[in-house]
Amino acid sequence: MVDKFVGTWKMTSSENFDEYMKALGVGFATRQVGNRTKPNLVVCVDDQGLICMKSQSTFKTTEIKFKLNESFEEITADDRKTTTVMTLENGKLVQKQTWDGKESTIEREVTDGKLVAKCVMGDVVAVRTYVKEA
Repeated sequence: MVDKFVGTWKMTSSENFDEYMKALGVGFATRQVGNRTKPNLVVCVDDQGLICMKSQSTFKTTEIKFKLNESFEEITADDRKTTTVMTLENGKLVQKQTWDGKESTIEREVTDGKLVAKCVMGDVVAVRTYVKEA
């Protein structure tokens, strides 16, 4: 299931993230911080089968807890209030966020020991790559 995603992941690269944040409607100051921040991604599963995903950085830490295929309210790092659904599709962990009639998707996949997150908003795609720490 999601076992291959469990662990602590350290960001090694981020491509086109500024354009992605612009497409989301993130303001200039927040984008500046977002571009400089290299968050760790911590994924775990608790005893009840709740999946926990935490993004930790010196600037901000956000955490979501969810069950697959069940929608939940999410407050994103840039303070959007979204209705989010996480699914597992072809080995990818897919996060669909909807708010104010808009939709963004983050597809996470583990390949060659790296976790690759593809962030999509309209025709803008950002790719963030992480390596496993622990």
